[in-house]
Amino acid sequence: MTWTLPQPMLTTPVSVPDLRPGCAAEPKWDGFRALVSVDAGQVVLRSRRGTEMGPSFPEVVAGAVQLPDATALDGELVVWDAAGRLAFERLQNRLARRGTGAAQEWPAHFVAFDLLRLSGTDTTRWPYRRRRAALESVFAARRLIALWALCPSTNEADVVREWLTWASVGMEGVVFKRLDDAYRPSVRGWQKYKVRETSEAIVGAITGSLAIPRTLLLGRYDDGGGLQYVGRTTTLAQAAGAAVAGLLAAGRRGHPWTGWSFSAGWGSQEKLNVTLVEPELVVEVGVDVARDASGLWRHPARWHRARPDLSPADVPRLTSPPH
Repeated sequence: MTWTLPQPMLTTPVSVPDLRPGCAAEPKWDGFRALVSVDAGQVVLRSRRGTEMGPSFPEVVAGAVQLPDATALDGELVVWDAAGRLAFERLQNRLARRGTGAAQEWPAHFVAFDLLRLSGTDTTRWPYRRRRAALESVFAARRLIALWALCPSTNEADVVREWLTWASVGMEGVVFKRLDDAYRPSVRGWQKYKVRETSEAIVGAITGSLAIPRTLLLGRYDDGGGLQYVGRTTTLAQAAGAAVAGLLAAGRRGHPWTGWSFSAGWGSQEKLNVTLVEPELVVEVGVDVARDASGLWRHPARWHRARPDLSPADVPRLTSPPH
């Protein structure tokens, strides 16, 4: 019977980075979740949603000859920039730029964190501790090099706390896995803690109405004095919306975002129906460390509070990650 890649095991968010007894922790990488298998020379590189990514990452397909035959890995595709930071936007560009030219300019690495099959044996029913030991053996025996990297794993709380300081290089947080847990396709059996920070931004537009704003579109000024869009909040609770409504004023003629269009984002191409507001109100939001090349927050911002005590000039200028 032909073996096929399973659906990936998934995570559920947790609010505290506590390493519980009977669990191991791994860094959460800012990349593309990917599964790779090699069987009699045939290589499959598939995204979490089932998209075939081999043509976009030919170096990963070519490098699969280093793996034992009839073997499959779960992991993350990442691209590093010259400053040693994970560059998600370059990874996105790789999907559009197929071929060896893009691979040479922005080479990808496969960070392996689980073993799904080994030399013809389905390992998904093995407990994590056994899968992990076997995965480490593959890397040790084969001396995998270049694009292959073994994701760190620990059961020491001090190491987890150290990983949580890696936000400056683009690490998103940590993932917790039970040592005795099998690999369960499509099940949210792992736990994920994301590093978040509070940050100030300027409200430049809203969805909903001035009387009942639903979400806030946020901006920051760049070094040239332009107000650039950086992200959008999740839906405001009723009390938060009421508090913000009293602090907003309709956008006047000459608003810096006049004529702009905004997508719903977060995987959707739907265009938002927005109302421009005067870019005067500063708010404090919670954001994670994921950014694109322009500094845009790639994930929703969580409302914390309004900061009418601050002026837009008090908000940090928009700076792009180093290239």
